[in-house]
Amino acid sequence: MVAILKQGATKEYIQNLLDKIYKEVRTNGVDTKKYCGKINLKMDALDIQKGMRDEWR
Repeated sequence: MVAILKQGATKEYIQNLLDKIYKEVRTNGVDTKKYCGKINLKMDALDIQKGMRDEWR
């Protein structure tokens, strides 16, 4: 779907377009948007990643 935004479009108009797009677009996978910001980490993400890489050595 193509949405055309014109100069001077309001936030409400843009939000309505986005809502319309999300309703029309159906994916075959997992809706990852609902998980955004839900994970609480006790360590820094980079430290976790380095630790996981060190397990392979």
